[in-house]
Amino acid sequence: VQLQASGGGLVQAGDSLRLSCVASGGTFSTYNLAWFRQAPENAREIVAAVRWDGGSAFYADSVSGRCIVSRDDARNTVFLWIDSLKPEDTAIYFCAARTSNPNIPDYIPKTRREYNHWGQGTQVTVSS
Repeated sequence: VQLQASGGGLVQAGDSLRLSCVASGGTFSTYNLAWFRQAPENAREIVAAVRWDGGSAFYADSVSGRCIVSRDDARNTVFLWIDSLKPEDTAIYFCAARTSNPNIPDYIPKTRREYNHWGQGTQVTVSS
């Protein structure tokens, strides 16, 4: 499966931003999907994830309450909307996918090593 992320850019602190990631190939409706980010000299960290059926989502503490992850299976697209952006949100944002495990349908992967499909990343820069 190929993942193509877009929507990044230079924004002001306090602004909001919506990132998109379009998938091609594979069966999108079976994928658990996630957004990770990586700032310079930092490890890649999870931001948010949405379960294959859209029935549950996970948010990192750093964005909880100002972030929404959603999916549109008709458009093979996963979105990440972040409000009240801060300079510390500056990073390259990556979308990721992994086929769900039918034996554990309620599980949402949350670590980098659990995802085996990655997009190329989109830069988000938040100025103060």
